[in-house]
Amino acid sequence: MDCPRIFESEYRLCLILWEHEPIKSTNLAKLCAEQLGWSKTTTYTVIKRLQDKGVLKNENTIVSSLVTKEEVQQSEMKEMMEKRFGGSLPAFIAVFCKSQSLSQEEIDEINRIIGR
Repeated sequence: MDCPRIFESEYRLCLILWEHEPIKSTNLAKLCAEQLGWSKTTTYTVIKRLQDKGVLKNENTIVSSLVTKEEVQQSEMKEMMEKRFGGSLPAFIAVFCKSQSLSQEEIDEINRIIGR
């Protein structure tokens, strides 16, 4: 199953959800008010939108995710690479490395990841 497209505001709610799930919708609304400045209505609207997309479920006022943070990150990275780099990982890495100053530790970690 492909991960649905999640917009920035939806992702911000998901970050809170992933940290606290499963969670009562009222408690999630309180956390969104504290951390995002959202009203209860805004939170419930975003919950409904994400439920309709298949990103989370809200059963008996208990909210839990149906996709992981890693799945969302992978989906967004794939979409960005397709749009901006024609799907080319080497092109992405070349641009990334030119724009970043990598420490030897980071280079070693990247090499370990590639080695897997």
